Amino acid sequence: MKTALIALSLLAATPAAAQVMTPAEYVKTAGASDLYERQSSQIVLQTTQDPKVRQFAEQMIAEHTKSTADVKAAAARSRVAAAPPKLMPAQVELIAELRAESGPARDATYIAQQKTSHNQALDVQKAYAVEGGAPSLKAAAGKIVPVVQSHIAMLMAM
Repeated sequence: MKTALIALSLLAATPAAAQVMTPAEYVKTAGASDLYERQSSQIVLQTTQDPKVRQFAEQMIAEHTKSTADVKAAAARSRVAAAPPKLMPAQVELIAELRAESGPARDATYIAQQKTSHNQALDVQKAYAVEGGAPSLKAAAGKIVPVVQSHIAMLMAM
């Protein structure tokens, strides 16, 4: 798990911190992030016995489905092509690691991955909300920031 988390951390640092994302890069990155959140949550729901993990995962599916729709709508208003979301290589590795676990170990891996991925998502959303080039995408990112912050607060309480 540590290898994939390190890879995800490096992935997180690159686009948001190194340069301002183009609208297309933002749409691609946000879509991959939401897709990872939904897929990882669906995996943990298959086996978790922890009601807190179950509730969090169900909320992640609902809220990351909504943020994908919001970004797609904003992309359309900005005339930015929004291809179907695709996981980044580090996210594919994280999904594989999550599938390899079971029981409480899967829950622990899921929570650890969620903490890292939500911090990455927060960095991306904040950066685009401040420096983004497409006004409707910038507004969408600004609305997503507090949602991601609430997810991080929930994770810290788990």
